[in-house]
Parts: sequence; C-alpha cells; structure tokens
Amino acid sequence: MPKKEDAIYRILVVDDEPHIRQILQFTLERAGYQVFTAEDGQAGLEAMPGLKPHLVLLDLMMPRMDGYEVCRKMREDFMLNQIPVIMLTAKGEQNDKISGLEQGANDYLVKPYSNEELLLRVRNVLEWNIRQKEANPLTGLPGNTAIERELASRVSQKEPYAFLYIDIDNFKGFNDYYGYQKGDEIISFLAEILRKTIDKLGSKGDFVGHIGGDDFVMITQSARAEIMAKYVIDEFDKGGVMLLNEEDVKRGYLEIRDRQGEIKRIPVMSLTMALVTSTDNHIEHFAEINDIATSLKEYGKRIKGSVVVKERRQDGTHESQETKV
Repeated sequence: MPKKEDAIYRILVVDDEPHIRQILQFTLERAGYQVFTAEDGQAGLEAMPGLKPHLVLLDLMMPRMDGYEVCRKMREDFMLNQIPVIMLTAKGEQNDKISGLEQGANDYLVKPYSNEELLLRVRNVLEWNIRQKEANPLTGLPGNTAIERELASRVSQKEPYAFLYIDIDNFKGFNDYYGYQKGDEIISFLAEILRKTIDKLGSKGDFVGHIGGDDFVMITQSARAEIMAKYVIDEFDKGGVMLLNEEDVKRGYLEIRDRQGEIKRIPVMSLTMALVTSTDNHIEHFAEINDIATSLKEYGKRIKGSVVVKERRQDGTHESQETKV
C-alpha cells in the first residue's frame, strides 16, 4: 500500500463494464490512489492529455476502440507515450498477452484476479516508471536509457530521421554567477521550449530526452528539423534574457572572478544545436549518432551566439547556420 503522500498518483481505469469500474475504483482508492474512470477506449484516450495519469488500467475488449488500439495510439503520441499501461482482460491465451505487450502494455492482468495481485502489479509498474524518470527529476523528460532505446529503434527501422543534440553555451559561468537555483530554472525553461516545439511543429513519433545537466536531445523528421531548431533558438534567445540582470544583458557578458582572483568576461548564454540526419541510412549503430553529434557540438561552440550546425556525410564537412533574434 502506498504511503499517505503517494495519494497524488492518478490512475485512470478504462473499462466498459460499470461494476468492474466501481470495484477497481473502490479497491484502488482504499489503497491511497486517486482514481478516475472512463467507459470506453475513446473516452479514456480523450481524457488522458488533461488528466495526465501516472498509470492506465486498460480493458482489452471494449466498444468504439479496444485496448489494443488505445495502447497503440498512446505509444504514438509524444505526450502520452511515457504513461505505463496494465492491460485487463478475461482472455488468458498466450497470443492475446503477446499482442498486448507488442502494442506497448507494461503488464497484463487476467480476470478474475485477486485484489492483492492487482495492487502488487500497480505498485510494481508505478515504481518502475518512477525509476525510469528519476534520471532527470528536474524536467521529467526521458533519460539516457530511453534515449538509447529510441535511437536504437530508429537505426534498426532504417527510416529517415533527424537527431538534434542541444547544449547551453556558457552554462557553467551562468551557474557560478547566478547560483544553482537559477541554473535549474534555465534547464527547466529549455525543457519546456522543447516540449512546446514538439507540440507546435512536430509530429507523432517525435521524441525529446534529457541527457543530464544542460544537455538535451530531440528526434524528429528530417524535413522539419531545421525549422524546429530555429524555433527553439528563437524562443530560448528571447526568453533566456528574462532570467538575466538588466545590466548583464546590456553588456552582453558576465564578469566572473576566477580562482586566481582575475575577472573573466563570460558571454551570455546561447544554444549550440548539432543536427545529424540519416536520410542516406549510413548509420549502423546508435552510438555513431552520438559521436557525430559530439563532434558537431564542439565545432559549433567555437561560433559566437546561438547556432545550428549540420553534418554532411557525403564529403565529411560541417555546415553551420547562425540564428539570432
């Protein structure tokens, strides 16, 4: 049973049978969870963006939209694909379990089941999902494990995609000058820009991850990548100055005393975005993407201001485009 403070966990029960919904709601609320219900798959899917549940208990056989379809649509939606799913069904055949797992279910519970088994599986899935997110608790974005899994999937599918490595320039100087709280604000601010970019300009299947610190990644379609990168830079350059002192903005740099007592001038923050595309499917392993992006990032950091640096594998050269407000 969760602790009292764990009652904030929201569980969405999607089942077309009223008495099943009532039993599940009663059992889960007694265990300390906050429970919401939907009468079919379509209603459940429509409720998820606003509700933002921590877990979905999803019946398999339902009218309008069955559990398989709901789960598949959740995994295709960037805003929903991190929500864990426990599939509920009266079917116990192995093929049905495999089909549910193939569509993205995290666990499978066959009716009839005991309350003890239900609560144990709920707790285990919630704890697993939280551990996945603990790598980056500040932003809540998927961490390194999820990033590697996403990249490996893109490489294996041999479909065109674009990978963006996003890094804040001069972040350490900003952190030293303004303090760690302000540093966290900048990181959260950039994370929100990336989310907004996906929502406004992206498409289903796009991905944003937080490597750690001030390093992020975004995966999208090749045709959209540069437009999205420019949008991120524009939003960051316009909004980031709001976290700076007015005099620092006017000067265009921060004055920081180093360990030797000397005053150093650190430029105000900007973004370096390394863009790697796979339109010719030359990449054989996801680690190659990171190697290319790291090289591009180092090149881009030598350019003043916010910049998008692209890679052209055909001749091994880098191409940069400087974007300013």
